[in-house]
Amino acid sequence: MDIKEIQSLIKFVAKSGASEVKLETDDIKITIRTGTTGSTPETTIVQQIPVTQPMTHPVMPAAPAEATAATEKPAAETEEDSRYITIKSPIIGTFYRKPSPDKPPFVEVGASIAKGDVLCVIEAMKLFNDIESEVSGKIVKVLVEDSSPVEFDQPLFLIDPS
Repeated sequence: MDIKEIQSLIKFVAKSGASEVKLETDDIKITIRTGTTGSTPETTIVQQIPVTQPMTHPVMPAAPAEATAATEKPAAETEEDSRYITIKSPIIGTFYRKPSPDKPPFVEVGASIAKGDVLCVIEAMKLFNDIESEVSGKIVKVLVEDSSPVEFDQPLFLIDPS
């Protein structure tokens, strides 16, 4: 967990109104407290826990063809994408397109949506948060795979407002 993720977590806890949040993983322990008094609005304690075994991280398979295609994106396509509205993740968590595994996705590419429609769910610390559309329009592209982790401010959907 890097400093940006910790700062995003602090901002999220401060906005949520929770008085205390504890997060513990194999190698890090974080406690965030928000006080009701104005003197100390938030206190963060970060404690590194020594790891006795080397941590192994899954290696993503390299896709050179996709990487070169992404770097050689035509200027016309980026100009076309600029007219779309990007819906971004307001929190760190796991992105889900469906309310449950046996249900259909909230939205599909080409679907018309209205302001306030639920687009997806993001699970953060065992809480499922509905992500609602801030605009009306048509879904042009889903930018994240189902059940994959998302970062704060990561683009999730492209919407054509016209």
